[in-house]
Amino acid sequence: MTDVKMSYSLSKLNDLQNLLEKQTELVKRGNISGIESLAEQANSLIDQITRAGLLKHAEFAGHREKLKRLYDDLCMAVAAQKADVSEKISRVRKGRKTIQTYRNTI
Repeated sequence: MTDVKMSYSLSKLNDLQNLLEKQTELVKRGNISGIESLAEQANSLIDQITRAGLLKHAEFAGHREKLKRLYDDLCMAVAAQKADVSEKISRVRKGRKTIQTYRNTI
């Protein structure tokens, strides 16, 4: 692989790594709108990386493993956020049922 192509490839992989890290941080903060815009950028990079077959090269094995770990971290953060939101929705529903019960009995 030429130096120019190697530099370009590393740039794309590092950009994707940075986006995944930012997305994970935004999920932890509950900033869903920020995640959506970063997801579009990440998808574009993933398409470019996939078309170029960058992760198939042995010299990028370390990057492949790091990206997998970051993606797994992002998935866990999303799952935790989803569980938190589900719990809050459940509490709201219980509160609404309680209020409706009070209204019906008064």
